[in-house]
Amino acid sequence: MKKNRLAIALLLTVSLLSAQKVEFEEYKLDNGLHVILHQENAAPVVTVGVMYQIGAKDEVAGRTGFAHFFEHLLFEGTENIERGKWFDIVSANGGSNNANTTQDRTYYYETFPSNKLEIGLWMESERMLHPIIEKVGVDTQNEVVKEEKRQRIDNAPYGKIIYRTGVNNHLFKKHPYGRSVIGSMEDLDAAQLDEFIGFNEQYYNPNNAVLVVAGDIDIKDTKKMIEDYFGPIPNKAEPNIRAEIVEPPITETRFATEYDANIQIPAYIFSYITPKSTDKDAYVLDYISTILTGGNSSRMYKRFVEQDQVALQVLAFNQASQDYGTYTMGLLIKGEPDWDGFRTNMDEEIKKLQTELISDKEYQKLQNQFETNYVEANSRVQGIASSLATYYMLQGDTDRINTQLDIYRSITKEDIMRVAKEYLNPNQRVEIKYLAGTDPAAAESKQ
Repeated sequence: MKKNRLAIALLLTVSLLSAQKVEFEEYKLDNGLHVILHQENAAPVVTVGVMYQIGAKDEVAGRTGFAHFFEHLLFEGTENIERGKWFDIVSANGGSNNANTTQDRTYYYETFPSNKLEIGLWMESERMLHPIIEKVGVDTQNEVVKEEKRQRIDNAPYGKIIYRTGVNNHLFKKHPYGRSVIGSMEDLDAAQLDEFIGFNEQYYNPNNAVLVVAGDIDIKDTKKMIEDYFGPIPNKAEPNIRAEIVEPPITETRFATEYDANIQIPAYIFSYITPKSTDKDAYVLDYISTILTGGNSSRMYKRFVEQDQVALQVLAFNQASQDYGTYTMGLLIKGEPDWDGFRTNMDEEIKKLQTELISDKEYQKLQNQFETNYVEANSRVQGIASSLATYYMLQGDTDRINTQLDIYRSITKEDIMRVAKEYLNPNQRVEIKYLAGTDPAAAESKQ
């Protein structure tokens, strides 16, 4: 038994050490497309991913939701892929695929058996070069997006917290991070076909994208296929140049109330604006989020769920994006809410973090946990492909995939105390009472 334990420990150590270095090669095509290649021949699998520098923050007022809408629309078909057949082709070749949109970018990817790499490259080049954008596709995906909004936000318990539609709008008054990624259905309904065509021409270009191929590949052969499929694609617009939008800091507590007809248990939320993803303090806040609200061993859980028994669960949403980050923490309330008591006691736990160094045990646990998370994130080529694209496009440093763990390891107990003092103060946050029912003001306006 002891030998088995030793073998497992050694295996985990070797896995961690081997996972710490992700080898990759990157270069640009003549049309500006950035290419990143990662060869890993341990399993006969390959991921082809294309990330475009277009997210919800790039949309104009009155036309929100376009970036997310295109995530759906560009599966409709191309000049050489019949409408409705995209997923059939992927499935018939033993693959899987998906896409997702954030405030900062849109990402598409396919994972295939490695002998089907060329199909993945062909399909993504088709999406970039030959998409068919027509009224039938727009109308079809309009209904799909509306149903997604109903399922994830409108009819989902705590949907406005999980998808931040009822949080970020209170944090950001100037920066477009205050908008919902899914956007406004009224804006999408009002848009004309030529606006969708124009959006595609503006943003879905080689000079606004990064292509990642990761997995069981031969570098030389892959480069030849990439040149054949992506090299001839022209740019229809100049690169997307973003104007910097500065969000004025919150200097006094903001109070808000949100209503959710899908819940019976209210919630109490604190939410803060935090540093962008390239800032070391954003990594420190990952540690802080874990200490305060990261699951059943967190301080807030032990205080409010186990000790005081005034909450059923603690909430934690910590996310660092390209321009700013947000940290949202809170409680699912048990019994009659004592708002003042919650505020006082939550601040007490934050104050401890601001004035007392965490214990050696907590510190070591954090480092172990984040090393494990790193290994898991880079254990599959699909995860590696996404990380490589993200670090290049949103942080300007592809090699951060190899230095991220060093950043976490460099965080000290003093850093944790300093960052808690700097960002988690009452005058820097929004406090939200999240209540069951419908908004009385909204109900009045409909009458």
